[in-house]
Amino acid sequence: MIRQATTAALLLAWASREGGAQSLPSGAARSAQPDARLAAGVPQVLATERAAQISDVRYALSLDVTTTDSATGSVVVRFSQRTAREVILDFRGLGVSRIVANGQSLPSSDTSVWNRAHIRIPASHTRAGVNQVELTFASPIAAAGASIIRSRDAADGQEYLYTLLVPSDANLLFPCFDQPDLKARVTLSVTAPRQWSVLANGAAVRIDSASVTAATHRFAETQPISTYLIAFAAGPYARVSQARALVSGAKPTTVSMWVRASRLKEAEADSLITSNTLALRWLGDWFGVPYPFGKYDFLLAPVFPFGGMEHPGAVFYNEQSFIYRERPTASQLLGRQATIFHEVAHQWFGDYVTMRWFDDLWLKEGFATYMAAKMQAALEPESTPWKTFYLRNKPVAYGTDATAGTTPVWQALDNLEQAKSNYGPIVYNKAPGILRQLNYLVGERNFQRGIRRFLTEHPYGNATWRDLLRTVGSASGRDLTSWGAQWILRPGMPIVEQDVATSGGRITRLTLRQRAAQPALSGTGAWPMRLSLLLYYADAPAVRIPVEFSTRATIVASARGRRTPDVIFANDGDYGYAIVLPDSASVSWLERHVGTVKDDLQRAMLWGALWDLVREARLSPARYVTAALRALPAERDEQIAATLITRVGVAIGRYGSDALVQAQQSVFERALLNGASDTTLSYGQRKSQLDALIGSARTPDALTRIDQWLDRDSAAGLPLRAPTRWAIVQRLTARSYETARDRLAAEAKRDSSSEGQRQRFVAGAAVPDAANKRAYFSRWLSDSTLNEEWATSSLRTFHDPEQTASTQSFLVPSLDTLPWIQRNRRIFFLGAWLSAAIGGQSSPEALRLIDEWLTAHPSLAPDLRRKVLQARDELERTIRIRQVFAESRVSRGEQGSPSALLRSGHAVQGVRDGVAAITSRCR
Repeated sequence: MIRQATTAALLLAWASREGGAQSLPSGAARSAQPDARLAAGVPQVLATERAAQISDVRYALSLDVTTTDSATGSVVVRFSQRTAREVILDFRGLGVSRIVANGQSLPSSDTSVWNRAHIRIPASHTRAGVNQVELTFASPIAAAGASIIRSRDAADGQEYLYTLLVPSDANLLFPCFDQPDLKARVTLSVTAPRQWSVLANGAAVRIDSASVTAATHRFAETQPISTYLIAFAAGPYARVSQARALVSGAKPTTVSMWVRASRLKEAEADSLITSNTLALRWLGDWFGVPYPFGKYDFLLAPVFPFGGMEHPGAVFYNEQSFIYRERPTASQLLGRQATIFHEVAHQWFGDYVTMRWFDDLWLKEGFATYMAAKMQAALEPESTPWKTFYLRNKPVAYGTDATAGTTPVWQALDNLEQAKSNYGPIVYNKAPGILRQLNYLVGERNFQRGIRRFLTEHPYGNATWRDLLRTVGSASGRDLTSWGAQWILRPGMPIVEQDVATSGGRITRLTLRQRAAQPALSGTGAWPMRLSLLLYYADAPAVRIPVEFSTRATIVASARGRRTPDVIFANDGDYGYAIVLPDSASVSWLERHVGTVKDDLQRAMLWGALWDLVREARLSPARYVTAALRALPAERDEQIAATLITRVGVAIGRYGSDALVQAQQSVFERALLNGASDTTLSYGQRKSQLDALIGSARTPDALTRIDQWLDRDSAAGLPLRAPTRWAIVQRLTARSYETARDRLAAEAKRDSSSEGQRQRFVAGAAVPDAANKRAYFSRWLSDSTLNEEWATSSLRTFHDPEQTASTQSFLVPSLDTLPWIQRNRRIFFLGAWLSAAIGGQSSPEALRLIDEWLTAHPSLAPDLRRKVLQARDELERTIRIRQVFAESRVSRGEQGSPSALLRSGHAVQGVRDGVAAITSRCR
């Protein structure tokens, strides 16, 4: 039996395979051309072939998780196929000990049967109609890099397990058809230590005694679900259950929250259960399809590597984001609610109807984010959810979509092995933005009718973006083919500029000009868009003009003759998807008065427009800092204030010159201290300013102040708890403050919880010592016991922007590891890895190193090259902004007029082209 093999040897062999390229072993049968279907991962050619032949899949899966580092199991795979032909299953676990196809045994040790990536069932062992394959196997359990994640609770020494199979790690857990369009009904049984509980997609049926020390938990068969959505969790979890109606008017269903026993008292069970059930009812009503999976439980998963995972009937959330160790801010609570709404929306978009292939990843992720915002707007309009939607999505989306590494929303994918690269701001942040544009274009009623039709046409099935646009287009009477080609298939985004002519206090001509942020990538044509043009008057009601345009230059005829407004803004309401750069007259007013705009969404977007001008090197960072610090004391919106503070920090610390740092750093620190101490402000505003002061402290006075706070129970009049204390320790460590080493040791002793141990690891990455940096870098890549969430959280402290002297040497090694990162880490880690490594740099020398590395690696996988280019953009932008405004100080002086510092797009493009000259001087 596989169980009797040496587990350590199996794990070593598995890790070795995972670390290198997988290929057909030398002993396997070969043809002149290797069979593309048998390549590592799940090739699209294989998935397409299987989808055409195979249907009605069922898995009867049994797993034993009573040992520490591996699970043993068996699975009966039942399916129908059109003809008797070879069948290929996916599996890359520790080992296979038994394969029986339709009663005929196959030698599992034969590499022509199992090549460590796929299991081949020859045509002689299959038949047309119903087939059955029985397999016995072993799979890894580990802190990272396995399909079953293990976590140890420092509070009581208990072990906890949970699965994470997205996008294609189901085949690391058990042999299966690991593709989203071969949905299956799953019957699961899990044997675990007797004192443990087990949670799974299906409803619990019974618990059988397996031995004196173990019990077997059996679950009901599920509805058809994709393999990446199969899930279970096992451990001594505590559970809180309540009877709630998941469907309006229906009988109550038991809903349970699962959490580590040591954190049960901290978890807000009533609030979390209420939010989940409220979302289930509202979405069921809006979609016209009641919650489709029967039972509903959710788990607060320890050290979960991302915010949540939408497994039907068994949603997993990030424990750290759902249980607060200090009083949460309004923004944190809204963020937690948005995560719940997002994952619950997936029960329909993602689980009930699933994208056919991961090239349409946006179809589930974009919709979940958009529907979460619509739900918040309907249920809590007083929280200004569309302002939240704008602040959390548009800047992030634009920041990626304006780069040379951007992709279309629909991202071609030849193999699920590369699916991790498809995760990022384009599907999570741009996609909901263009859905808002689509909703605005066709109208609310037509949009909802189209979505309902889409869902009812594909129950428990799969669909594509073309299916979606067909139903929405049919409901609205619009042909959306061209719209889809521009917004779904075309990479990049538009920049809209406002060209205004006035005379005698009246508008004589107003033209909206559209250009591509990356014309070499996107082409020069315009994107079709429907916008609301705002004419803002400080002394009169605003005027809104609907504009629908699809040409590069559109004259807004209805604006002619109107009184010249204080501000013109071409994307009122945030219905469009574009970087809108205001005209110079609007900018002049905004610099002085934007804080007086009463509408929160308008004010947030106008601040965003000024920041976009800074990022386009057309408005001085110094002027933005002046405007923001002038408005900050009167700003009463928690999210807008926090955004301003973050941008001021970037303007000074990253985009600013040494002179700006010297002139404004102490002013910024005083402003933050005043804000944190201002009892007339909300708790959230005070806390965000306190956090910003700690995170940006640089002057001796500021560092001394935050160091002294560690000897107290409060800071600036606010309670001082563990997360904030760790932030202080981290900042002192990064700045090599004289007490840093002692403070780090003392805080680790003070907070010995699991979260305290994590924070100790994260703060330790900030130690600028070369040996420490080498040790962390090595551990990220070689320590299989290091939880991936710990690694992710330590990346930015390691690559602290103020430690380039000790981190630049890791820039090229970070690039060299990209293929390994893609193979061995979860979704999002690749982006975090590059964002930290490149984002921690700011010099022309670093840019030169990246460009030389790209030149030296012409065969780098296209998806990885695009990821590098996305991260590279911010570094190039930083250099460009510094160069432009260094020149402006010399030629015009820092106090030039606002319009003088607004540079034309052509001039900025010239600077963009001249960045190569900067880097060449560093050779």
